Amino acid sequence: MNRFIIILLASFVLSSCHIYRNYQQPELKTFVDSLYTETTDSVSIASLSWTELFQDSLLQKLINDGLANNTDLGIAHLRIDEAKAMLLSSKLSFLPSLSLGAQGNWQKSEGQKSSTSYNIATSADWEIDIFGKLRNAKQESKAILEQSKAYEQAVQTQLIATIANSYYSLLMLDKQLEIGEKTALLWGENLRAQKELKAAGLATEIAVTQAESNKLSLDASLVALRQQIKELENSLSALIGIPGYEVKRTDIEKQYFPEELNTGVSVRLLQNRPDVKQKEMELAACFYVTNQARASFYPSITLGGKAGWSDALGEVVTNPAEWLFSAIGSVVQPLFNRGQNIANLKVAKAREEAALLSFRQSLLDAGTEVNNALVQYQSANSRYDIHSRQVETLRKVVDDTKMMMQHSSVNYLDVLTAQQSMLQAEMDLVSDRFDEIQGVINLYHALGGGVR
Repeated sequence: MNRFIIILLASFVLSSCHIYRNYQQPELKTFVDSLYTETTDSVSIASLSWTELFQDSLLQKLINDGLANNTDLGIAHLRIDEAKAMLLSSKLSFLPSLSLGAQGNWQKSEGQKSSTSYNIATSADWEIDIFGKLRNAKQESKAILEQSKAYEQAVQTQLIATIANSYYSLLMLDKQLEIGEKTALLWGENLRAQKELKAAGLATEIAVTQAESNKLSLDASLVALRQQIKELENSLSALIGIPGYEVKRTDIEKQYFPEELNTGVSVRLLQNRPDVKQKEMELAACFYVTNQARASFYPSITLGGKAGWSDALGEVVTNPAEWLFSAIGSVVQPLFNRGQNIANLKVAKAREEAALLSFRQSLLDAGTEVNNALVQYQSANSRYDIHSRQVETLRKVVDDTKMMMQHSSVNYLDVLTAQQSMLQAEMDLVSDRFDEIQGVINLYHALGGGVR
């Protein structure tokens, strides 16, 4: 027993050599800061929740229904439950394992009295975590749990962004359909005017045929546009997990967002990215697996004991039962599997290095997505301003052309042409507005989905 105590003391001394280490985040601040424009403004799209960013009440209802019914998000919730169970199992490994055993024997020979013997025993084994094997396993389970939570947040952010993008796509298509129907009326008027001019000898059959062709082409595009709207409604219904969902919606011109969309402080923003967090937790899990591989080179120390009650001799009445106790300590030192342990450590280190590279790449991807989304929003905003001025100019042209038709040689075809140009500019304006909104959605997604 004294030898065992000496071994324990020696083990504690060895444990002071930092066999067990806690995970530390890699020093990547300089690398990260090069990806973003630093700002001191504390108001950022990254600090806004989706309810603050998407203020349309009908869209908010859609998102809430999706969060409650989406299948992928439900699976992500179950992955968290699984990770929690694994963490609980790792925590329970620190406790002794208990078992209860009972055994009985009855024997009778010819001409002899029957004899009975029995014993009831409880045994316990407890592994002392001197070298951090159990602690590393627990920390690995914690990292896996955080990785599952990050995955859930990534699924939730993607779901919200997809629902919002689908909703605004419907608003854009509705507006395009409205403008297309107005344009179709104008093409119908143009065709009628061309036919009247031909009857008066002022236009050719080619002009009439061309006008009719343009009208039919537009009619076909309107049919395709209505089909696209219906298919998008069906897709959105499946996404939120409610068949036949009626997608109620407003107007794209009534959508408002925060005037200033800053990217905020770079390091803080990265902490909101669920995919970056997921990659870092993957790195942390690999770190603790490497620690476990190192701990495999050191002995496992186990305390065991047994207590029970036994009638060992089988004597009835004259031999009272006795209590039995035993205790043992064991040290298992790996000897012949050292080569296997070395190979396992090399594999663990390689996977840890790969996880580090993957983590660094996730930062690069995050920077690219944020910068692209910001450029998209700013460019669409500039185009929207330009096309807004163009629409106002063309509206004035239409009004002036109508006025001139009453007092000069300008005919009705000139008015129709001016109106068609104005409607085409309005169509471009709708596309710019949608592209601007998409920039907002992409920024929301790229910056981690806001505050949960």
